[in-house]
Amino acid sequence: TGIPFDGGLRCLCWKILLNYLPLEKALWSSLLKKQRDLYSQFLKEMIIQPGIAKANLGVSREDVTLEDHPLNPNPDSRWNTYFKDNEVLLQIDKDVRRLYPDMAFFQRPTDYPCLLILDPQNEFETLRKRVEQTTLKSQTVARNRSGVTNVRPSSPLKTTPNSLNEYEVLPNGCEAHWEVVERILFIYAKLNPGIAYVQGMNEIVGPLYYTFATDPNSEWKEHAEADTFFCFTNLMAEIRDNFIKSLDDSQCGITYKMEKVYSTLKEKDVELYLKLQEQNIKPQFFAFRWLTLLLSQEFLLPDVIRIWDSLFADDKRFDFLLLVCCAMLTLIRDQLLEGDFTLNMRLLQDYPISDVHLILKKAKELQDSK
Repeated sequence: TGIPFDGGLRCLCWKILLNYLPLEKALWSSLLKKQRDLYSQFLKEMIIQPGIAKANLGVSREDVTLEDHPLNPNPDSRWNTYFKDNEVLLQIDKDVRRLYPDMAFFQRPTDYPCLLILDPQNEFETLRKRVEQTTLKSQTVARNRSGVTNVRPSSPLKTTPNSLNEYEVLPNGCEAHWEVVERILFIYAKLNPGIAYVQGMNEIVGPLYYTFATDPNSEWKEHAEADTFFCFTNLMAEIRDNFIKSLDDSQCGITYKMEKVYSTLKEKDVELYLKLQEQNIKPQFFAFRWLTLLLSQEFLLPDVIRIWDSLFADDKRFDFLLLVCCAMLTLIRDQLLEGDFTLNMRLLQDYPISDVHLILKKAKELQDSK
């Protein structure tokens, strides 16, 4: 039935369901302090330090003779790492600026800007400043996993921030919620080099951060960034295989899960299954996005959050997601049975039903009919 929003109950339940908080309430305050201190340490090492190193190393002419300098080809060079990180950062930046464009929330300033970084005495380099200063030397053409080609311009922010009129520039000492999300993703990418950052992770972190950053309890709300980071890391530990291309065809990969949606559908509604097969509508065409992004792009944010209540509470860890996908198909079965390939593809890629309670109820029926 979902978690009531009142009193920050959802924020608390999610932290427990995502294994961030233990069931033993007496342990909470010491664990939270430890984790939040650890996150501050990550900020110092991965965001503040590289900025200082860059500033210090560029100060005077004699520094060029130091072992570490911008043209140092050594892969262990701090400069080399800095430039490499910038490529990841540019991709994250592009994605987080577009997070939930129909909501003003992510463009608004946070009540709790990161004082560690925005300390006016030290003027540390923020990630936003770093993006503005970085220009990629050549056009980088990257294909994302759906086969769409992204041409990254050689200068990601050639336009002045004012010409990006949908993003107002916040005064010094302030930062927007999207910048906080950017930091979380950048630190995650640095700590998980095997997967780093893959497009779509921004859609996973968005609802988590929104939920924690709107917690009515200000003591928890103040630490939304650190808490989101650890909950996101735990959630990614469970779904990261969906983002790793080399695992696509393995049993833990996304292809297997997409096939599972169809085999479940075949079990529950063979007529609809055969119709989709006959029209050669493969699960990759729609279920890839549904499963990888936990339906975060199919519904409005409050509805996504409601669906996630049920997904996080699933003790079989996301088996219920397959049933939700199945329910989504069976609820539009009449339209799908009548439609041709083009019409059906449109229905599946722009899902017509917005009542998530109806979908979850249907999924529960499918689960109980096993």
